[in-house]
Amino acid sequence: MAAQPSAPTVEHYREPLGIGQARPRLSWRTTAPPDWRQAAYELELSLDGQTLRRQEASSDQILVPWPGSDLASRQTAQVRVRLLGQDGAWTEWSPVTELESGLLGPSDWSAQPVGGAWPERPHSDDRRPALVRREFQAGPDLASARLYASAHGLYEVEINGRRVGDDAMSPGWTPYADHLRYYTYDVTDWIGLGANAIGAWLGDGWYRGRLGWDGLRDHFGSDLAFIGQLELTYADGRRETIATDASWRAGFGPILRTGNYDGEDYDARLELPGWSSPGFDDSSFSPVAVGRRDPATLRAPSGPPVRCTEEVQPVAVLTTPSGRQVVDFGQNLVGRPLIRLRGPSGATVSLRTAEVLQDGEICTRPLRTARSTDNYTLAGRPEGEQWEPRFTFHGFRYIEVTGWPGDLREAVAQGGLVARVYHSDLARTGWFECSNELVNRLHDNVVWSMRGNFLDIPTDCPQRDERLGWTGDIQIFGPTAAFLFDVSGMLSGWLEDVAREQLPDGTVPWYVPVIPAKQRWTPIRPGAAWGDVVTFLPLALWLSTGDLSIVERQWESAKGWVDLLDRLAGPSHLWDSGFQLGDWLDPAAPPDDPAAARTDRYLVASAFFAASTAKLAQMAELTGRTELAGRYGELAQVVRRAFAQAYVRPDGSMTSDAQTAYALGLEFDLIPAEARPRAARRLAELVRQDGNRIATGFVGTPLLCDALSGAGQLDSAYDLLLEEDCPSWLYPVRRGATTIWERWDAETPDGQVNPGAMTSFNHYAFGAVADWLHRVVAGLVPLGPGYRQIEFRPRPGGGLSHASARHQSPYGLVAIAWRLSSDRLVVETEVPIGASASLVLPGQAPVELGPGRHSHSSAWPPAEAD
Repeated sequence: MAAQPSAPTVEHYREPLGIGQARPRLSWRTTAPPDWRQAAYELELSLDGQTLRRQEASSDQILVPWPGSDLASRQTAQVRVRLLGQDGAWTEWSPVTELESGLLGPSDWSAQPVGGAWPERPHSDDRRPALVRREFQAGPDLASARLYASAHGLYEVEINGRRVGDDAMSPGWTPYADHLRYYTYDVTDWIGLGANAIGAWLGDGWYRGRLGWDGLRDHFGSDLAFIGQLELTYADGRRETIATDASWRAGFGPILRTGNYDGEDYDARLELPGWSSPGFDDSSFSPVAVGRRDPATLRAPSGPPVRCTEEVQPVAVLTTPSGRQVVDFGQNLVGRPLIRLRGPSGATVSLRTAEVLQDGEICTRPLRTARSTDNYTLAGRPEGEQWEPRFTFHGFRYIEVTGWPGDLREAVAQGGLVARVYHSDLARTGWFECSNELVNRLHDNVVWSMRGNFLDIPTDCPQRDERLGWTGDIQIFGPTAAFLFDVSGMLSGWLEDVAREQLPDGTVPWYVPVIPAKQRWTPIRPGAAWGDVVTFLPLALWLSTGDLSIVERQWESAKGWVDLLDRLAGPSHLWDSGFQLGDWLDPAAPPDDPAAARTDRYLVASAFFAASTAKLAQMAELTGRTELAGRYGELAQVVRRAFAQAYVRPDGSMTSDAQTAYALGLEFDLIPAEARPRAARRLAELVRQDGNRIATGFVGTPLLCDALSGAGQLDSAYDLLLEEDCPSWLYPVRRGATTIWERWDAETPDGQVNPGAMTSFNHYAFGAVADWLHRVVAGLVPLGPGYRQIEFRPRPGGGLSHASARHQSPYGLVAIAWRLSSDRLVVETEVPIGASASLVLPGQAPVELGPGRHSHSSAWPPAEAD
């Protein structure tokens, strides 16, 4: 096998069209014999009819510098790479990657926001969204056509009657005043010679739709407007621009109302055939209202858009005790229903969604005030009708169907109702499997919860009247997310919005984008574990991707946070005052007071002060800020000593004799070395005393198994993992859960839904244990940025007979699979070209591994415990 590089990838894009960088970095993967090593690379760049080649004597292959001059707006380039091996031979050239820049400067924009000019009742959910349209002429010899699109609200574009793109809920949710995303579409094939037409559907979305618990509306603006710039480029270089302006017209379409929380009402009798095609009679339309948008706030996306990634078929049609019909999809998911039906004009089908049943009926109480219902009124077309709501999403397993014309069971059997799964279209990168099917289902539940809550931003829940980008949830889940999917573009972009929303004093919001909320959350106050996302997440992304620029971009944000904590702590170096959530949702906390945990909330706060300061020192070291690295490293040591003096007794016990306290002390290295063994034993004792059940909340849970297994209490960690009684990770699995729950007892053993106001059945935070499954159970550990250095360290236990993990790293596939065979532990590993690894088996000296596939075995059980 000859060495061969892949086509280069561009930054973190899956599709490098309309990118926002003038000097995008390039990466590639290499297939080669195991003993092959890269000594140099040569990039070939074709730009504006000229070809440039640049060689670098380097083994780097991840995010290498752009080889040419800065890209201008709208510029297309082709790039390929070849490699020089240490054997002195060049590879063949890779396949070519074509990339194209978007609109890189404010002066590139001429489009203005346009929408309906009619009077509307402000702060209402019943405002009917507009359609906007315009006709235009296209001449001969068209070479290319690009549409740059955004909106105040949500948009979906049609040209000449054809849908443009397959994205949904665009342009997504950002702090709109400072940052509004636009997307780029290649619409060359949509444009015909002569008369053409372009039109856009609009929906409220996050911009002016209902947000949060308090029924906030019009927070970002009351207008609903499309921003579109269609550019036609001809063979002779001429460019014509059709931009949204006063020449457009607006009218009503068949959508009567639409919102993220409440769903969509649609009357098919009001459809306007041909409205986005030339020649349509738009005399019922009126001139648009032209709004304002600072073009400097328009930015290209850093990650993929939301798309439908899967269709799920129903598994049953149920008849409830009240006689209602409910369709069960067998999987709690996030998305929208699609219906295919035939019936009389004016008949209305109502689709009401829910995550769970209670007493045989759909249980909507956990949705709080979210209506979560879609209504479709039929046009009565003899050939039948098909409909899916455009501008909403729901979290559901069940749909209660009312008003279906005909036999619902027969229709479902023939494909008349399916669930379409929507989330940010992230590439899957991580997999895990073991011999315990309950643990496998737990891991599947983590994946499903991540999919459902990574819909443009990382949310807490996808179903009730909330759906916010909580900083604490992704702080603890970041490593798991980065293993399972390529979140680099999405989360690095979201972190930039966190920095935009950060207060001048360094306070990090509870959730981003920020909206006003109840007294607990507004005004914004600093909170441990939530605000620490600005130090934890950039390093987690750097480790998974090798992208140091994420750390650099977030430096000021992270420094502002740690400096704030230093001021708040003062001379004591303890953060022991102010509002804190502490170990949120400790199972011992009452349903109406989820912050009332067993662990002192100020112990939690001081622990995170120490941890964030240490991480900031690491960020400083990585980015070449040597003096600051030393300063913050010393501060971290001072805070550690203050923590130990205040919260750790000489015998290793802690002032809060609770699982979370010990987990924080052990994992954040806050317990003096001589006291660590006793603290670890006490943590294991607490686990046994609690019957191997979880006694931790948001803060302690992701650290617990690591604290145990890292301190010589591996058996106790497995006991926790495999416990099936409530509260435990496997209790929901035993109860039939298909996603991760917000509360350990979201459904109580008697089958009732927890009475607390916060009872989501799709909340990824407690699924952070998957990171421990990947690193400890399977034994796949990233040691160097982008998995350039890997440690394989499987730790069998819990009666498992085999486990495996795979991760598609920037360098290629990293994999481990182990099995217990008679009296041997057999381990198979795979290391990609460009990376190196070490294998550490229980009771054995480390073995260094190069690229390729390897097989090793050792005696089991080991003669010497690891």
